[in-house]
Amino acid sequence: MRPDARRGAAAWCGVGALLMLPALVAWTRPADAALLAWRPSLWWAEPWRLWSAAWPHQSALHLGANLAGAALVVALGVAARLPVRAAAAWALAWPLTHLGLLVMPALRAYGGLSGVLHAGVAVAALALALRASRAERRVGLALGAGLAFKVLSETPWRAPLAHPPGWDVAVAPIAHASGALAGLLAGALLLAAQPRSRRSSAVVE
Repeated sequence: MRPDARRGAAAWCGVGALLMLPALVAWTRPADAALLAWRPSLWWAEPWRLWSAAWPHQSALHLGANLAGAALVVALGVAARLPVRAAAAWALAWPLTHLGLLVMPALRAYGGLSGVLHAGVAVAALALALRASRAERRVGLALGAGLAFKVLSETPWRAPLAHPPGWDVAVAPIAHASGALAGLLAGALLLAAQPRSRRSSAVVE
């Protein structure tokens, strides 16, 4: 693996670690959840919630599923040899994901990794779709199409919360939609402006 590819993998893993490790710590300190969770009426006075909202979880199943999802998103970025710019886009999409929750003020509180994980998938899909390789472009487009289908199938515009079978907590579909859109926006800002020759050369071994 070339040095630039190693830097990209390290940066992508770094964002993943900043998501997962504090979530584990937050789980051991349930009394702090109220200080971390998203609250639409408090974010301006307490802007750290734009980041900390990713960390509190409502149940062990909620946390375990999100940690497993985070590990898969990290593995996706490493396998795709995403550049440092992709990791920066994922990091930028993190607070944007939670800021987007303002479109549904009926969502009084939110906590969890899933919104930002959808952002990471969106960044990876866009990065692959912009590659010079036709095969990689197809993978990126397929990944993006799958993400769009999932988000739309959850009908995030209908209600702030949903209760999928098998879950012991309510989920917020709007967070998934907001994350996907934030990932696309951040990816467009940091990846699409880069010449294709640089996008491809940054990941070729």
